[in-house]
Amino acid sequence: MRIVSLLPSATEMICALGLRDDLVGVTHECDFPASVRNLPKVTRTAIPVHASSAEIDELVRRRFSEGLPLYELNAELLADLRPDLIVTQALCDVCAVSETDVRAAAAAMRPAPMVVNVAPSSLADVFVAMEDVARAAKLADGGERVIGELKRRVQSLVARYQAAAPRASVVFLEWLDPLFCGGHWNPELVALAGGIELIGKAGVASRRIEFDELRGADPDMIFIACCGYSQERAQADLPILEAKAGWKDLKAVRNSRVYVADGSSYFNRPGPRLVESLEMLAMAIQPGDSRMK
Repeated sequence: MRIVSLLPSATEMICALGLRDDLVGVTHECDFPASVRNLPKVTRTAIPVHASSAEIDELVRRRFSEGLPLYELNAELLADLRPDLIVTQALCDVCAVSETDVRAAAAAMRPAPMVVNVAPSSLADVFVAMEDVARAAKLADGGERVIGELKRRVQSLVARYQAAAPRASVVFLEWLDPLFCGGHWNPELVALAGGIELIGKAGVASRRIEFDELRGADPDMIFIACCGYSQERAQADLPILEAKAGWKDLKAVRNSRVYVADGSSYFNRPGPRLVESLEMLAMAIQPGDSRMK
Protein backbone atom coordinates (compact mmCIF):
# COMPACT_ATOMS: atom_id res chain seq x y z
CA MET A 1 0.00 0.00 0.00
CA ARG A 2 1.38 3.39 -1.06
CA ILE A 3 -0.18 6.20 1.01
CA VAL A 4 -0.13 9.99 0.62
CA SER A 5 -1.33 12.11 3.54
CA LEU A 6 -2.64 15.61 2.87
CA LEU A 7 -3.06 16.61 6.50
CA PRO A 8 -0.60 16.61 9.45
CA SER A 9 -3.15 14.97 11.74
CA ALA A 10 -3.76 12.24 9.15
CA THR A 11 -0.01 11.65 8.93
CA GLU A 12 0.02 11.16 12.70
CA MET A 13 -2.91 8.74 12.48
CA ILE A 14 -1.19 6.73 9.77
CA CYS A 15 2.05 6.50 11.73
CA ALA A 16 0.32 5.68 15.03
CA LEU A 17 -1.38 2.78 13.26
CA GLY A 18 2.05 1.40 12.32
CA LEU A 19 1.85 2.39 8.63
CA ARG A 20 4.81 4.79 8.51
CA ASP A 21 6.67 2.67 5.95
CA ASP A 22 3.67 2.87 3.60
CA LEU A 23 3.79 6.69 3.47
CA VAL A 24 5.26 8.02 0.21
CA GLY A 25 4.19 11.68 0.39
CA VAL A 26 3.02 14.27 2.92
CA THR A 27 2.22 17.98 3.22
CA HIS A 28 4.67 20.82 3.77
CA GLU A 29 3.41 21.01 7.39
CA CYS A 30 3.83 17.34 8.35
CA ASP A 31 6.55 17.14 10.98
CA PHE A 32 5.59 14.31 13.36
CA PRO A 33 6.97 11.78 13.78
CA ALA A 34 10.32 13.28 12.76
CA SER A 35 10.94 10.56 10.17
CA VAL A 36 8.22 11.99 7.87
CA ARG A 37 10.04 15.30 7.41
CA ASN A 38 12.18 13.93 4.60
CA LEU A 39 9.29 12.56 2.55
CA PRO A 40 8.24 14.33 -0.68
CA LYS A 41 6.00 17.37 -0.03
CA VAL A 42 2.94 17.48 -2.26
CA THR A 43 1.53 20.81 -1.01
CA ARG A 44 2.63 24.40 -0.58
CA THR A 45 1.10 27.44 1.13
CA ALA A 46 0.36 31.04 0.18
CA ILE A 47 0.90 32.19 3.77
CA PRO A 48 4.30 33.90 4.30
CA VAL A 49 6.35 32.17 6.98
CA HIS A 50 7.22 35.35 8.87
CA ALA A 51 3.84 37.11 8.68
CA SER A 52 2.34 38.43 11.91
CA SER A 53 -0.88 37.01 13.34
CA ALA A 54 -2.85 40.05 12.19
CA GLU A 55 -1.34 39.80 8.70
CA ILE A 56 -2.20 36.10 8.48
CA ASP A 57 -5.79 36.80 9.53
CA GLU A 58 -6.08 39.54 6.90
CA LEU A 59 -4.54 37.33 4.20
CA VAL A 60 -6.91 34.46 4.98
CA ARG A 61 -9.94 36.73 4.84
CA ARG A 62 -8.86 38.40 1.60
CA ARG A 63 -8.08 35.16 -0.23
CA PHE A 64 -11.38 33.63 0.88
CA SER A 65 -13.30 36.69 -0.32
CA GLU A 66 -11.52 36.44 -3.69
CA GLY A 67 -12.11 32.70 -3.95
CA LEU A 68 -8.39 31.97 -3.86
CA PRO A 69 -6.95 28.88 -2.11
CA LEU A 70 -4.55 29.07 0.83
CA TYR A 71 -2.91 25.79 -0.11
CA GLU A 72 -1.94 24.37 -3.47
CA LEU A 73 -1.60 20.74 -4.45
CA ASN A 74 1.31 19.62 -6.61
CA ALA A 75 -0.80 17.32 -8.77
CA GLU A 76 2.15 16.33 -10.96
CA LEU A 77 4.23 15.12 -7.99
CA LEU A 78 1.19 13.42 -6.52
CA ALA A 79 0.73 11.45 -9.74
CA ASP A 80 4.43 10.55 -9.82
CA LEU A 81 4.13 9.03 -6.34
CA ARG A 82 1.48 6.58 -7.62
CA PRO A 83 -0.49 6.34 -4.37
CA ASP A 84 -2.98 3.57 -3.72
CA LEU A 85 -4.56 5.62 -0.95
CA ILE A 86 -4.85 9.38 -0.36
CA VAL A 87 -6.01 10.64 3.04
CA THR A 88 -7.47 14.16 3.01
CA GLN A 89 -10.07 16.30 4.82
CA ALA A 90 -13.02 18.61 4.23
CA LEU A 91 -13.38 20.18 7.68
CA CYS A 92 -11.34 23.36 7.33
CA ASP A 93 -10.19 25.24 4.23
CA VAL A 94 -7.59 27.04 6.37
CA CYS A 95 -5.97 23.71 7.28
CA ALA A 96 -5.31 21.93 3.99
CA VAL A 97 -5.90 21.74 0.25
CA SER A 98 -9.55 21.49 -0.76
CA GLU A 99 -11.15 18.09 -1.06
CA THR A 100 -12.43 19.07 -4.53
CA ASP A 101 -8.87 19.60 -5.80
CA VAL A 102 -7.75 16.29 -4.30
CA ARG A 103 -10.57 14.28 -5.86
CA ALA A 104 -10.00 15.93 -9.24
CA ALA A 105 -6.30 15.03 -9.12
CA ALA A 106 -7.10 11.46 -8.04
CA ALA A 107 -9.64 11.02 -10.83
CA ALA A 108 -6.97 11.93 -13.41
CA MET A 109 -4.65 9.11 -12.26
CA ARG A 110 -4.57 5.63 -13.75
CA PRO A 111 -5.34 3.60 -11.77
CA ALA A 112 -7.27 6.04 -9.61
CA PRO A 113 -6.30 5.81 -5.94
CA MET A 114 -8.80 5.45 -3.11
CA VAL A 115 -9.51 8.77 -1.38
CA VAL A 116 -10.45 8.73 2.30
CA ASN A 117 -11.82 11.94 3.77
CA VAL A 118 -11.28 12.42 7.52
CA ALA A 119 -13.09 15.37 9.11
CA PRO A 120 -13.14 14.98 12.90
CA SER A 121 -14.97 17.65 14.90
CA SER A 122 -14.79 15.74 18.19
CA LEU A 123 -12.50 13.33 20.01
CA ALA A 124 -14.80 10.42 19.17
CA ASP A 125 -14.60 11.44 15.50
CA VAL A 126 -10.80 11.12 15.68
CA PHE A 127 -11.13 7.47 16.66
CA VAL A 128 -13.66 6.86 13.88
CA ALA A 129 -11.28 8.51 11.40
CA MET A 130 -8.45 6.25 12.54
CA GLU A 131 -10.71 3.24 12.05
CA ASP A 132 -11.55 4.46 8.53
CA VAL A 133 -7.85 4.85 7.68
CA ALA A 134 -7.00 1.43 9.12
CA ARG A 135 -9.80 -0.16 7.09
CA ALA A 136 -8.77 1.59 3.87
CA ALA A 137 -5.16 0.51 4.41
CA LYS A 138 -6.34 -3.07 5.02
CA LEU A 139 -4.71 -3.18 8.44
CA ALA A 140 -5.17 -6.68 9.83
CA ASP A 141 -6.66 -5.76 13.24
CA GLY A 142 -8.38 -2.59 11.99
CA GLY A 143 -6.31 -0.53 14.39
CA GLU A 144 -8.15 -1.96 17.39
CA ARG A 145 -5.09 -2.25 19.64
CA VAL A 146 -3.85 1.32 19.08
CA ILE A 147 -7.28 2.95 19.16
CA GLY A 148 -8.29 0.89 22.19
CA GLU A 149 -5.30 2.13 24.18
CA LEU A 150 -6.08 5.76 23.29
CA LYS A 151 -9.67 5.30 24.43
CA ARG A 152 -8.50 3.69 27.68
CA ARG A 153 -6.35 6.73 28.49
CA VAL A 154 -9.30 9.05 27.86
CA GLN A 155 -11.68 6.97 29.97
CA SER A 156 -9.17 6.83 32.82
CA LEU A 157 -8.79 10.60 32.89
CA VAL A 158 -12.50 11.30 32.56
CA ALA A 159 -13.27 8.96 35.47
CA ARG A 160 -11.02 11.10 37.68
CA TYR A 161 -11.97 14.62 36.63
CA GLN A 162 -15.24 15.08 34.78
CA ALA A 163 -17.23 14.99 38.03
CA ALA A 164 -14.67 17.07 39.95
CA ALA A 165 -16.03 19.80 42.20
CA PRO A 166 -15.63 22.68 42.17
CA ARG A 167 -14.98 22.84 38.45
CA ALA A 168 -12.69 25.58 37.12
CA SER A 169 -14.10 27.94 34.50
CA VAL A 170 -11.95 28.18 31.36
CA VAL A 171 -11.65 30.20 28.18
CA PHE A 172 -9.66 28.45 25.47
CA LEU A 173 -8.10 30.78 22.88
CA GLU A 174 -6.97 29.63 19.42
CA TRP A 175 -5.70 33.00 18.10
CA LEU A 176 -4.62 36.24 19.75
CA ASP A 177 -4.60 38.91 17.03
CA PRO A 178 -7.53 39.11 16.54
CA LEU A 179 -8.93 36.98 19.37
CA PHE A 180 -10.55 33.65 18.49
CA CYS A 181 -12.11 31.31 21.04
CA GLY A 182 -11.55 27.56 20.85
CA GLY A 183 -13.83 25.42 18.71
CA HIS A 184 -14.61 21.90 17.52
CA TRP A 185 -12.93 19.43 19.93
CA ASN A 186 -11.17 21.89 22.26
CA PRO A 187 -14.23 22.93 24.34
CA GLU A 188 -14.95 19.20 24.61
CA LEU A 189 -11.42 18.58 25.93
CA VAL A 190 -11.96 21.29 28.55
CA ALA A 191 -15.10 19.51 29.77
CA LEU A 192 -13.46 16.07 29.76
CA ALA A 193 -10.57 17.47 31.83
CA GLY A 194 -12.96 18.78 34.47
CA GLY A 195 -13.34 22.39 33.36
CA ILE A 196 -16.24 24.57 32.21
CA GLU A 197 -15.67 26.37 28.89
CA LEU A 198 -17.35 29.77 29.07
CA ILE A 199 -17.22 30.92 25.43
CA GLY A 200 -16.36 28.20 22.88
CA LYS A 201 -18.89 25.49 22.02
CA ALA A 202 -18.03 21.83 21.45
CA GLY A 203 -18.47 20.72 17.84
CA VAL A 204 -18.75 24.32 16.60
CA ALA A 205 -16.03 26.15 14.67
CA SER A 206 -13.85 28.64 16.52
CA ARG A 207 -15.01 32.24 16.11
CA ARG A 208 -13.68 35.74 16.46
CA ILE A 209 -14.44 37.40 19.79
CA GLU A 210 -13.83 40.84 21.23
CA PHE A 211 -11.75 41.36 24.35
CA ASP A 212 -14.88 42.60 26.15
CA GLU A 213 -16.36 39.11 25.80
CA LEU A 214 -13.28 37.58 27.44
CA ARG A 215 -13.36 40.24 30.15
CA GLY A 216 -17.05 39.62 30.75
CA ALA A 217 -16.49 35.87 31.09
CA ASP A 218 -13.62 36.47 33.58
CA PRO A 219 -12.62 32.77 33.76
CA ASP A 220 -10.60 31.07 36.47
CA MET A 221 -8.15 30.01 33.77
CA ILE A 222 -7.15 31.08 30.25
CA PHE A 223 -5.60 28.42 28.04
CA ILE A 224 -3.90 29.53 24.82
CA ALA A 225 -3.00 27.19 21.96
CA CYS A 226 -2.76 29.22 18.75
CA CYS A 227 -3.60 27.43 15.52
CA GLY A 228 -0.44 26.36 13.72
CA TYR A 229 1.84 28.06 16.28
CA SER A 230 4.48 26.63 18.57
CA GLN A 231 4.42 27.60 22.24
CA GLU A 232 7.20 30.13 21.65
CA ARG A 233 5.43 31.73 18.67
CA ALA A 234 2.19 32.05 20.63
CA GLN A 235 4.02 33.60 23.57
CA ALA A 236 5.41 36.25 21.23
CA ASP A 237 1.82 37.53 20.78
CA LEU A 238 1.06 37.70 24.51
CA PRO A 239 2.01 41.40 24.75
CA ILE A 240 -0.96 42.12 22.46
CA LEU A 241 -3.27 40.76 25.17
CA GLU A 242 -1.30 42.23 28.04
CA ALA A 243 -1.66 45.73 26.54
CA LYS A 244 -5.46 45.63 26.62
CA ALA A 245 -7.24 47.66 29.28
CA GLY A 246 -8.54 45.31 31.95
CA TRP A 247 -6.17 42.40 31.22
CA LYS A 248 -4.43 42.65 34.60
CA ASP A 249 -7.80 42.67 36.36
CA LEU A 250 -8.86 39.27 35.00
CA LYS A 251 -9.14 36.56 37.63
CA ALA A 252 -6.92 34.18 35.63
CA VAL A 253 -4.20 36.82 35.34
CA ARG A 254 -4.36 37.81 39.01
CA ASN A 255 -4.04 34.15 40.03
CA SER A 256 -1.28 33.33 37.50
CA ARG A 257 -3.48 30.85 35.66
CA VAL A 258 -2.75 31.82 32.05
CA TYR A 259 -1.22 28.89 30.16
CA VAL A 260 0.33 28.81 26.68
CA ALA A 261 0.71 25.48 24.85
CA ASP A 262 2.07 24.23 21.52
CA GLY A 263 -1.06 24.39 19.39
CA SER A 264 0.63 23.22 16.21
CA SER A 265 1.76 19.93 17.72
CA TYR A 266 -1.22 19.21 19.91
CA PHE A 267 -4.54 21.01 20.29
CA ASN A 268 -4.97 22.09 16.65
CA ARG A 269 -4.42 18.65 15.14
CA PRO A 270 -7.38 16.23 15.38
CA GLY A 271 -5.23 13.12 15.56
CA PRO A 272 -3.96 10.67 18.19
CA ARG A 273 -2.04 13.39 20.06
CA LEU A 274 -5.35 14.95 21.09
CA VAL A 275 -5.21 12.42 23.92
CA GLU A 276 -1.91 13.96 25.05
CA SER A 277 -3.54 17.37 24.64
CA LEU A 278 -6.33 16.29 26.97
CA GLU A 279 -3.80 15.10 29.54
CA MET A 280 -1.90 18.41 29.31
CA LEU A 281 -5.12 20.37 29.74
CA ALA A 282 -6.04 18.30 32.79
CA MET A 283 -2.68 19.16 34.36
CA ALA A 284 -3.49 22.86 33.97
CA ILE A 285 -7.10 22.59 35.19
CA GLN A 286 -6.23 20.25 38.07
CA PRO A 287 -2.81 21.62 39.15
CA GLY A 288 -2.96 20.18 42.66
CA ASP A 289 -3.42 16.55 41.60
CA SER A 290 -0.12 14.68 42.00
CA ARG A 291 -1.45 11.90 39.76
CA MET A 292 -1.06 14.25 36.78
CA LYS A 293 2.62 15.04 37.47
